[in-house]
Amino acid sequence: MKCPPLAAALLPLVLLGLSPSLTQAAADGVTPEQILIGQTLTLQGGKNEYGTAVLAGVQAAIEQTNRNGGVAGRKLVLKVMDDDNKSALAEANARQLVIQDKVFLLFGSIEGGPSTAVMKAAVDLKVPFFGPMAGSPTLRTPHQPLVFPVRAEHKDEFRALMLHARSLGMGRVAFVRSDSETGQLHLANVQRLARETGIEAVTDLPFKSDIGDADIAAMVRQLADSKAQMVFNHGGAGMYEKLIRQARQAGVKAAFYGVNSGSSQLASHLGDLAHGMIFAQVMPSPWERKTALTRAYQDTFSSGQPGQPFSYGSLEGYLTARALIEALRRAGPNPSRDSFLAGLRNTELSIEGMKISYRDGAHTGMSLVDLAIVTREGRFRH
Repeated sequence: MKCPPLAAALLPLVLLGLSPSLTQAAADGVTPEQILIGQTLTLQGGKNEYGTAVLAGVQAAIEQTNRNGGVAGRKLVLKVMDDDNKSALAEANARQLVIQDKVFLLFGSIEGGPSTAVMKAAVDLKVPFFGPMAGSPTLRTPHQPLVFPVRAEHKDEFRALMLHARSLGMGRVAFVRSDSETGQLHLANVQRLARETGIEAVTDLPFKSDIGDADIAAMVRQLADSKAQMVFNHGGAGMYEKLIRQARQAGVKAAFYGVNSGSSQLASHLGDLAHGMIFAQVMPSPWERKTALTRAYQDTFSSGQPGQPFSYGSLEGYLTARALIEALRRAGPNPSRDSFLAGLRNTELSIEGMKISYRDGAHTGMSLVDLAIVTREGRFRH
């Protein structure tokens, strides 16, 4: 799959919409001409297809807004740093963006570990963190008043996948997760959901970021011995692809399911092996024009990123950026961090009909979780 073009994709940061005359931002990231937003994102030097797709969607939304006059007459400027899917680097990036670069707020990381690390920096520095595009439970529990997720969390995706498996008579599931603190929280949620749904979680398959082929082969043997009927993951699309390939080569018959993160790229890479896979999705189909959101996304993305394919990642990036733009408008004509938080208190954003909820004690964001099957032609059918 061709990745969206990224200006200076191999550099540690990207600046969108920034002109040389505007490089000195005010202490809170706001000048009469601009609002400076900081984003640390898993790009991995342009090699992470999901991250580059997300950024392309964000770029399309921001560029359209700037063409139409920005927010309260101010251009939105996005400073992006590559966290390489490393939590420590994501936290360091977030602190640099706030302390040195003086951004107004932090925005739009992906992956649970980096997003949790950005949250830690945001809470410590008392800066809003809007739109983490990850399903980590840490972003909502315990409640974080400065953190505003947009998408649904992975727990809701796990429930949908497990209920679907149960509806087909499957009672034994295996869970693939990162070997991390966040992964442990996901495992606890899966075990809790297993009790609720009457499904047996028969094996836990943790993995490190530096997992090799021999480690994956050992996981395949563990999976085969468990006699799991269904397998699902919480991330790590590249590693999950290798696991599925080795498992099929070894004759493992279990059905492989997946969460939304990197699903478009995973299905594309797997080719025929993806046929029949079930994925939880937290966005509507980006290829169909059945909703006002997808129609707006397709029109904007086609104009801003000509020739680039639609994907769940770029749709999520587009929607999350649109939600940020609406939140900034609610901060008033002279935005401050206090007015930004006040504008989001006990409110509901509506972006092309998609409802995003923030209440005292519960920054839920969206509740949408849908299921999609990969067809023989490699398309997602909801």
